Amino acid sequence: MSEIFAAAPLITVPIAHSNDSFAVRRIYCIGRNYLEHAREMGHVSPSSSLVFFHKPADAILYVAPGKVGQFPYPPGSNNVHHEVELVVALGKRGRDIPVERALDYVFGYAVGLDMTRRDLQAEMKRQGYPWESAKAFDASAPLGPIHRVEEVGHCQQGAIWLKVNGVERQRADVAQLIWSIAYVISYLSTLSELAPGDLVYTGTPGGVGSIVRGDLMTAGIDGLGELAVKVT
Repeated sequence: MSEIFAAAPLITVPIAHSNDSFAVRRIYCIGRNYLEHAREMGHVSPSSSLVFFHKPADAILYVAPGKVGQFPYPPGSNNVHHEVELVVALGKRGRDIPVERALDYVFGYAVGLDMTRRDLQAEMKRQGYPWESAKAFDASAPLGPIHRVEEVGHCQQGAIWLKVNGVERQRADVAQLIWSIAYVISYLSTLSELAPGDLVYTGTPGGVGSIVRGDLMTAGIDGLGELAVKVT
């Protein structure tokens, strides 16, 4: 008797100011990439090496401009945190990409949130276990539309911020990234072949904190618009 397995659905994200969509392949997430966030997580100095993890493509919760996304509070946690991030969308395939050529591989940029089960993460760290369960869960990657680099240029400076119920919690400038976008792309390409459809969440500023049901998160990055998500 043969078995039939359903194919994984193709995850796509709209491209700003067009009818086109960006088909997502992989999601890379960079950790400890702003000094203030590294310190608030207990690291007194920047990491000597780049730290990253993955989320599944279907963790994306797309939120259209002017709309409010609905983020379901995840099971298994009593302490879920917000993390606003600049997201880089890649448009070319490459391996061992030199830093000086890395930005040529960027298709565009977006505003994203890396939602985190902080209590699970802390417990897994304490036990010395991987903390995938803290990061890779349903709707854990809210994301706005992708803006083509030809329209917005390369996002190497500009305010990045997040508010909860109108009260600002996170604010920094993307110029404060410890590991630059070019370096991140180059480094990742030494470990895996990068390809069109890859997204890179580049790290969050200091000020991360808990959210509860009913909270409204609004986040933005200069030149990329805003993202609004309600916790349900």
